[in-house]
Amino acid sequence: MNTRLHYLGSAARIVEPVQHLAILTCMDARVDINAVLGLRPGDAHVIRNAGGRASSDALRALAISQAIMHTREVMVIHHTDCALGRLNQEQLNAQITAASGHQFAEDVGCFTDPIQAMTEDVERVRAYPYLQARDKVRGFIYDLTSNVVTEVPIRD
Repeated sequence: MNTRLHYLGSAARIVEPVQHLAILTCMDARVDINAVLGLRPGDAHVIRNAGGRASSDALRALAISQAIMHTREVMVIHHTDCALGRLNQEQLNAQITAASGHQFAEDVGCFTDPIQAMTEDVERVRAYPYLQARDKVRGFIYDLTSNVVTEVPIRD
């Protein structure tokens, strides 16, 4: 028996997330989103990228999640001590250029104000026309030190 399928149990056979939830969050290894939210395999789609930003790729993934897998709620979760908040775009470009040996000049969404970044991302998700359910998009900040997730109130 495939031990991974055994571990997942019925979640391995369910295509649609049980909670009809999609989560956009940061790829930072310190953010164990399933543990933080008490999720089990099969509960939600988790879309991760640098900073948990609502990039074009993330928005397309959310569109697929809603259209094909019938998710109906989106949580955008940023966290404290994020590299995109610690570095500016110039510093990040220089570090990637130095590490790769190739000129890097792409905008990856660095920010100085985490609340403003969260607001921008929630607004971008809500404005994306290819999402069926844009009314249940909420923003959160996860504090790595206290292990607390706090909702950021964002007006419609």
